[in-house]
Parts: sequence; C-alpha cells; structure tokens
Amino acid sequence: MSGAASPVLILVEPQDLVNIAGAVRVAKNFGLERVRLVAPREYDAWRIEGIAHNTGDMLARLAIVDTLADALADCVWAAALTARQRRAKRTTLRPRAAAAELIAKAADGPVALVAGREDKGLTNDELDRCHALVTIPTNPDHRSLNLAHAVGVQCYEWWLACHEAPQGLKPPRRRADAATGDQHERLFADWETALWAVDFFKTRQPEQVMRSLREVLFRADLDGREATLLRAVALEVVRYQQRRGSEDPL
Repeated sequence: MSGAASPVLILVEPQDLVNIAGAVRVAKNFGLERVRLVAPREYDAWRIEGIAHNTGDMLARLAIVDTLADALADCVWAAALTARQRRAKRTTLRPRAAAAELIAKAADGPVALVAGREDKGLTNDELDRCHALVTIPTNPDHRSLNLAHAVGVQCYEWWLACHEAPQGLKPPRRRADAATGDQHERLFADWETALWAVDFFKTRQPEQVMRSLREVLFRADLDGREATLLRAVALEVVRYQQRRGSEDPL
C-alpha cells in the first residue's frame, strides 16, 4: 500500500442517518479514516453505529462543521462527486483517475472527497471550491446514485490504486507546502476585488469570469508561496488604484 494519507470524506448537508451510516461504513471498508459533515439535517452517533456496525472509532473522529469552506480549510486538493453535466469548463475525472490524483496530491497535505445532498447534490458555488469533478458512468436514463453507493465506488478505486501504486520519486529537498483551501479562497476574493478595481468586468459576467479564473489556478497546482505571491499582486493592484485616488472598487 502507498504511504499516502487517506482522503477526508466530506458530506455536505446529508439528510438521512441511514445514508450517513452507509457512507461511514464504506469509508472504513476501504481505509478512509476521517469524515466531516457539513450542517447535517440530523446526527445521532449511537443510531449511526447501530446501522454501521463497528464504526465507533470513525464516529469518534467525525467532525461537524458549518460550511464547506470550513471543511476544506486545511485541504490542498478536493474532488467532488457529481452526476450532473455542467456547462462551465471544469476538470472532470472518472473515479480511477480521481483516485490517482488523490494519492498524488496527498503527498502535499490533506485531500478531500466531497459528496453532496441526497436530493440535489452540490451547488455550483460548492463545486467551485473543488479542484476536480468526479463522474461515475451509469445508465444515462438513471444517472443518480445513492449517496453511499457513489462514495463506495470512489473509495474502492482509491483503495485499489493505493495497493497498485508504484513507489514515487523522492520529493525535492526543499519544497513549499501546497496551497490550502483557505489560501485559495483568500486569493480568489482578492483577485475579484482587483478586477473590479481596474474595471475589468465591464459587460462580462463576474461569476463566470471568476469561475474560469478558479479553474485556471486550480490547474496551476499552486503551492503556498505561489498563492501568497499572486495574492500580493492582487492586493497591490487595489492599493495602486487607491493611491491614484480611484473610488473603492467594491
């Protein structure tokens, strides 16, 4: 098995204890150790363990947070499970390719597998916080999988890839830590402010521009120093405009 740490399984606003239990159980089956719930509709560890037997250790480590941003704050890379097709250009992977990326990125820090609500999945804003989307091939006439089933497919691929992954190259002696989710969100917020400051948007749709910018920077695979540098550029753009006497960009 590779030395990569297991992904954090993040369930966004899960609605049913049975589905939470199923996801926790299958996560343990395939070696995932950490689960985070974002604003679950209900949570009862005793009842969940009654459904998902022998998962008390998983539930003892389980964390409940208010937002997906909180759940991803320490993560350097995240993959989101989704069945819906998206018009925006996004990095989209099949489960096997996503498993390989989860293993590779785990060398830089915590990685996450994100799954959405049972009835409507993840919003576009939530998908924006993830570096890649994962789609599981299914019957086109019945695409949507049960939450725990979808999690199980991806966890299985991760487990299989861990056992088959060859030894990677020795990392460089000096390397910066990968940029975390929190660093990315600060970077995007400051760049949006900078683009307003130079009147970049004009007739463009700010939401679409920022979504494209996110995708480009996610593909760049920034480390923490690079994210800090790009954020400093954006901050200096705003300060320069202010020194010239421009109005508040917001």
